[in-house]
Amino acid sequence: MHNDLNDFIADLDRRRLLARVAEPVSPDLEIAAVTDRACKSAGGGPALLFEQPSGFDIPVATNLYGSLERMCLALGVNRLDDLAKEIDQLMTPQMPEGVMEALKMLPMVGRLRDLMPKTVKDAPCHEVVQRDGSLESLPILKCWPEDAGPFVTFPLVFTKDPETGVRNIGTYRMQVFDGRTTAMHWQRHKGGAHHYRVAERLRRRLEVAVSLGPEPVLPYCATAPMPEGIDELLLAGFLARRRIEMVGCVTVALEVPATSQIVLEGYVEPGERRREGPFGDHTGLYSQPDDFPVFHLTCITRRKRPTYLTTVVGVPPMEDYYLGLASERLFLPMIRKTLPEIVDMHFPAAGIFHNLVIVSIDKRFPGHARKIMNAFWGLGQLMFSKTVIVVDRDVDVHNLNEVAWIVGTHIDPLRDVQMTRGPVDDLDDAADLPAYGGKMGIDATRKWASEGYARSWPGRVMTTEAVGRRAEAIFARLRPG
Repeated sequence: MHNDLNDFIADLDRRRLLARVAEPVSPDLEIAAVTDRACKSAGGGPALLFEQPSGFDIPVATNLYGSLERMCLALGVNRLDDLAKEIDQLMTPQMPEGVMEALKMLPMVGRLRDLMPKTVKDAPCHEVVQRDGSLESLPILKCWPEDAGPFVTFPLVFTKDPETGVRNIGTYRMQVFDGRTTAMHWQRHKGGAHHYRVAERLRRRLEVAVSLGPEPVLPYCATAPMPEGIDELLLAGFLARRRIEMVGCVTVALEVPATSQIVLEGYVEPGERRREGPFGDHTGLYSQPDDFPVFHLTCITRRKRPTYLTTVVGVPPMEDYYLGLASERLFLPMIRKTLPEIVDMHFPAAGIFHNLVIVSIDKRFPGHARKIMNAFWGLGQLMFSKTVIVVDRDVDVHNLNEVAWIVGTHIDPLRDVQMTRGPVDDLDDAADLPAYGGKMGIDATRKWASEGYARSWPGRVMTTEAVGRRAEAIFARLRPG
């Protein structure tokens, strides 16, 4: 596993997965435009390191997670599904049948013990301490022409519940207002927003710490849809296969990853709001301006030679698709604990996570597909799923051509489409009301007589298994021309 961001970048360089940009490139639109072209090239394009952002002496790294290969490298696995199997085994331990079986389970028990973070006194992120530091010293990007200004787009925002002390880590964009203040884009459904609501109710200032560029597993964990109240550092420890090292901040009573490249310390005041946006968001559209809490900077700590890690979002596909893909695969075993009939699921890149969800199931009873739709709409962040398509277990949910064919041939819109209302993502501008709107479920499974289908369901057109094997062998020997 990579110890820090520098180690990860060096590994990508050795594997020729990194492109270094030596010429000066401006953080004002230019870096984002180059990154956008990389994200939309074959396979997600290369990771990028802009060595001379115009006007700054801090390199900028983008698109580090923007391919399946690099996502797996960041998490230290060959395949995401291998890690999903490991999570499944961790969640479903088998009772040992004897002493030897019990001994075989000891490594897993030790793995559980090693999830907890640990506190250290000295850290690379404290090599330079700037109590009078300014955000204007950092190469923060303005990504799109109509953005309201530069935005910190890949922050790990640390807060604690003022009543319970429970920690939350989230990725919430931060529009830079000036050298000492930013917006804090806490959407109402997120953990950080909940901590702020508690602080406002108590009329207390809420301390905040922002980690930029920690070790590679942590930026992913901050985006992962963890159950409420579960510390993201537990997932990070599991993925890193070691305890995550944390260090106390200088001016606030919070801890941050010791490996961070840069740390912003500060606070938000109860009741204070300022207009934020527009911002070219992951929907591919500009988000609407609105009022959000204000982050006040009290200190910047950093390495002597830091790298500024950021990401660019916009019209899909972008780097964030691969972060979402990791969650899709890693959280499938957890969802199966509640819905064991699920065979597979997929969130296509163009669906930007919540607009389109495709689920295959082992259909067992009449109306089973509708049970799955309703379950998704009531399960954690899956509640934002705007369109849920349910297909039979023999449909490859990752093959969008096959899914489109099945939907087109398996549904009667009057019978198989279910409409409802509920919470939607704050960024869903199609909804009539903020964060509340319509949802659609499509039952594209084969219909049964017990569901009222009186006709005989047709079978798929395909050759026999034996003929298929022979055809494959013949085709492999063919040479064009």
